[in-house]
Amino acid sequence: MYTVVFDEEAIGRLEKLPAKTKERIFKKIIAAKANPFRCFERLAGRGDYKLRSGDYRVIADISPEDVNCDDGSSCIVSSFKMC
Repeated sequence: MYTVVFDEEAIGRLEKLPAKTKERIFKKIIAAKANPFRCFERLAGRGDYKLRSGDYRVIADISPEDVNCDDGSSCIVSSFKMC
């Protein structure tokens, strides 16, 4: 299972959203921990991934399983962008 790490920008943007929207996006990201490649789609010509949630997109760097976070698990680092 992957570990989700939110960067400062993602946290700031999430905090500005309405509660229901914030909760929906957060739940989708957390649900992707088991298999992020099933939920996230690779962005064309880039190394990161996107996840659609209503009118918003979550942009994430997903480390392969052989790259570990500080706690020894694999990482999803989410950078939340509004598109």
